[in-house]
Amino acid sequence: MTNLQALELPNFARRFRFAGGRILRLRQRYRKGGLDVDVVLRVVPAIKNLDDQPKPVRLRLLLTAVDELRIQKRPGGVPGRLPDAHFGYFQGQFFVALDAWSLVSGERPGVHDFRAADIYFACRDVSWELVEKK
Repeated sequence: MTNLQALELPNFARRFRFAGGRILRLRQRYRKGGLDVDVVLRVVPAIKNLDDQPKPVRLRLLLTAVDELRIQKRPGGVPGRLPDAHFGYFQGQFFVALDAWSLVSGERPGVHDFRAADIYFACRDVSWELVEKK
């Protein structure tokens, strides 16, 4: 797995098209007194050429030492549907929100924007890999 660094977050977010994806698996494990969350998403890689028709891939995110999380389903929402994904780094923690938000163009998200998401995590480390379908 590849560890994400705070400076790599904008490039990582542009590498995949999260909107319209699916949450395939979400597991929580307690290890050494901390909570780890393993998330597998089906997303589409970003288009590099206009002639490309990229196929969906399985993206695995491993969030270690999770301090905060919220997993909430709102009435009328489609279970497992991924409206969007956002990544941030604040005060030494990574924030991952698997939800869309309504920020004005050019507005910078804050911690409160992540905490308002239906599914969000605040953790010490984020690792990722592409996994093959079994």
